[in-house]
Amino acid sequence: MAAEGWIWRWGWGRRCLGRPGLPGPGPGPTTPLFLLLLLGSVAADITDGNSEHLKREHSLIKPYQGVGSSSMPLWDFQGSTMLTSQYVRLTPDERSKEGSIWNHQPCFLKDWEMHVHFKVHGTGKKNLHGDGIALWYTRDRLVPGPVFGSKDNFHGLAIFLDTYPNDETTERVFPYISVMVNNGSLSYDHSKDGRWTELAGCTADFRNRDHDTFLAVRYSRGRLTVMTDLEDKNEWKNCIDITGVRLPTGYYFGASAGTGDLSDNHDIISMKLFQLMVEHTPDEESIDWTKIEPSVNFLKSPKDVAPPAGAAARSHHSHSFRRLGESGSRRVHGL
Repeated sequence: MAAEGWIWRWGWGRRCLGRPGLPGPGPGPTTPLFLLLLLGSVAADITDGNSEHLKREHSLIKPYQGVGSSSMPLWDFQGSTMLTSQYVRLTPDERSKEGSIWNHQPCFLKDWEMHVHFKVHGTGKKNLHGDGIALWYTRDRLVPGPVFGSKDNFHGLAIFLDTYPNDETTERVFPYISVMVNNGSLSYDHSKDGRWTELAGCTADFRNRDHDTFLAVRYSRGRLTVMTDLEDKNEWKNCIDITGVRLPTGYYFGASAGTGDLSDNHDIISMKLFQLMVEHTPDEESIDWTKIEPSVNFLKSPKDVAPPAGAAARSHHSHSFRRLGESGSRRVHGL
C-alpha cells in the first residue's frame, strides 16, 4: 500500500485518568482515534497500551533506575542536572545554568510517540524568567551548547518550550512551543526565538502551574504532531501538526534546559516512549532508515527563506514542551 494511501483523521478526545491516550477523531470529546485507509476503509484497532508498547529502554520513569552511574545505564546526564526521587531537575532557578539528560540507547523505531511530564517554575514574574526546555531526537548526545543547553547545528528534531521572548518585536505570546528539523546546516537564532527555522508553533501557558503539565510528540509515516495537556482537564489539545517530515532511525532522545541572566527550575518528571504499530510497505521496509537525512517536504523550506539583514548573527540572550500515570497509554495498532 502506498504511503499516500493513508489518511489520519483527528479530533481531540478526553483521556482516562491514569491511562492517557491520544485523542480521537471527529467533534466529540469521547470519540476514539481511527486510522482510515483509503483502500479498504478499515478502522485501526485501539489498545489501552499498558506495558506492551511502552519501550522501557527509551523511557525515563520513577524511581529512575538505570540513570547515571548505574551498571546498566539507560540515561546519562550532565551539567547542572540533578536527580531526585521525584524529578530530574535540568536547571535550578539560578543564573547561567545548563543541564541535559540523554537516553543511552539509540532508537530504531520508525513510528513512535513520546509523552513528557514536565514542570517549569520559579520566582520570576512577568517575563523575568528564562529560558526554557528543549526536547531532542538527534544524532549526537551529551554535547553542551547554546541552544537551551545543547548543541547548535544539530541533526534531527527539536521541540522548544521557550519561556522568554528575546525578540521584542515578536507578535507571539509566550511561553511558546516550536518545532525545528535540522540536517546540521541550520543555526538556531536566539535573538529571534528561532523564528527563521521554525516549522510550526503554538502558545502554551505551561509555566508556574499548580497542576501537572504534559506534552506528547507523535511521529508516524512522515507526520509530526505535538499535543499538550496544560489545563488540568485530562484532555489533549492540538499544538502542532505537520506532514512531510523525514527522520532517520538510530538517533537519541534527550531533554535539556538553560538559564542566563534570568532563570527557572526546569524539571522532567517522566519521558515515556511508545511504539506505534504501523504497517509499512515492502518498499518502505527495504529502505535503510538509518541513512535518511532529516528533512521536511515543505512548500518552502525555512532555510530557503533568507532572514533580514543582521539576523544571521547568532547570540543567546537569556532575559533570556491525561495524566500519564505510570503504567502506559492508549496506542494505535497498524492495519
